[in-house]
Amino acid sequence: MQALTVRRLPVRLTCDPRHTITRFFWLGSARARKIIDRVMQLDDEQAAHLLALTEADFGHLGNELNEIFLKHYEEAARRVVMPESLSIERKRLIAAYFTMEYSFASAALFNPSITPARNQQGVEPGSLKFIMSLRCVGEGHISSIMFRRGIVDAAGNVTIEPGGPYREPKRWVEKRLLSKPDSRAKLTELGVRETVLDALFNRLENPFTMQDLRTVLYRVQDVEGLCIHDEEHRNIDSLGTCDYNVEMLPDSGMNSVVLFPMCETESRGMEDMRLVRFTHDDGSMCYYGTYTAYNGWQIRVQLVEIPRPELACIRTLHGRCIRDKGLALFPRKIQGKYMMSGRLDGENLYILHSNNIRIWDDAVLVQEPRYTWEFVQIGNCGSPIETEAGWLLLTHGVGPMRRYCIGATLLDLDDPTKVIGRLDEPLLMPGADERHGYVPNVVYSCGALIHNGILLIPYGISDAATGFATVPLDGLLGRLC
Repeated sequence: MQALTVRRLPVRLTCDPRHTITRFFWLGSARARKIIDRVMQLDDEQAAHLLALTEADFGHLGNELNEIFLKHYEEAARRVVMPESLSIERKRLIAAYFTMEYSFASAALFNPSITPARNQQGVEPGSLKFIMSLRCVGEGHISSIMFRRGIVDAAGNVTIEPGGPYREPKRWVEKRLLSKPDSRAKLTELGVRETVLDALFNRLENPFTMQDLRTVLYRVQDVEGLCIHDEEHRNIDSLGTCDYNVEMLPDSGMNSVVLFPMCETESRGMEDMRLVRFTHDDGSMCYYGTYTAYNGWQIRVQLVEIPRPELACIRTLHGRCIRDKGLALFPRKIQGKYMMSGRLDGENLYILHSNNIRIWDDAVLVQEPRYTWEFVQIGNCGSPIETEAGWLLLTHGVGPMRRYCIGATLLDLDDPTKVIGRLDEPLLMPGADERHGYVPNVVYSCGALIHNGILLIPYGISDAATGFATVPLDGLLGRLC
């Protein structure tokens, strides 16, 4: 059988330390009180001069820098008791010491997904505008998710628009009310000490919010010096969910969007988003993306809905089948149900189905490791793509020396639990110049697209950079049917 023609494009995306956002910077209440005391020892003239110099030095962060300072002041004020009757200028100066500039893509830029843009206005005939998500890594090996726009022409050539400027996202959380008796009982079961529970719940109203709880938590540590263990911190945080909305600047567009960890569940990283343009039953469209949240000791699967460029709604997925990384939504409902591809057991590929996009209790095993290059495990490489022949699902397989390769499977259009065909050899393997990186010997994608008879695959290169490859669709389907 004739080998498939895979063309690697000359475009490559790499880490870029110039992309930054601001973050709240915290060293603990004891250190914070010392910093605040030092700032308060400055006279008004010294304080005004220092604030002006700071704002001038970081003017590239835009007009919202003062707003960022005031927000970070309020965050610090929830954790320690601030001096009374402070001026706005003094608050901003104090907050500057609790603010840092963070280069979120300084170490790596990889594991991309790609989907057609909703708006194709102004595109040259034969070309397609697309949106990409990418996993980026910065200081402390913390992963976040950024977005880029680009165009693929009729021949499969790719042009990527410049990204940025990026700004600190604005987050708001719906205030979910929690019961004191129920919450205390749960934390008791989790092993939080009675002395800690007394200190917290004696100061809370009933019901209360997670914001109320965290404010009390900070204060009993700061004012009373109560020692709370790391495990107890994690258990207390588990009362809340990682459900929040992120608002970006209205004129920023997707090219300036970065999703950075904003809750304990994802505090150590947001990994490997599978982005898809989803078409609802009424014909309306939005972007959905599934990603892995990591807090340093466990993972949780999150769903982001992007109904418009300046809004992202993040919600936690639930259900018996939400156990593993790498879940990818189909781009529409099938026979009235949402469907996803993913693993449940770390090894095999399943199709999940549900009436509720946030709750997944049912799955069918569809594919197990069969060939030598996937003996360790298999999984998807993004959302299935609809073709006339069936659902084209790119897969990844892990073989000898933990080498990751990309394969392909074809699923039935009406019943995606039925496999029509699968490649017996990799579609894409790490090339000689792609084997070295933070995790060597890996090619990995979180989603591809079809344009003008060409399959365009963006792919991560050894957890370091991003490349692009194209494959003729007819040739690939001919191997699968």
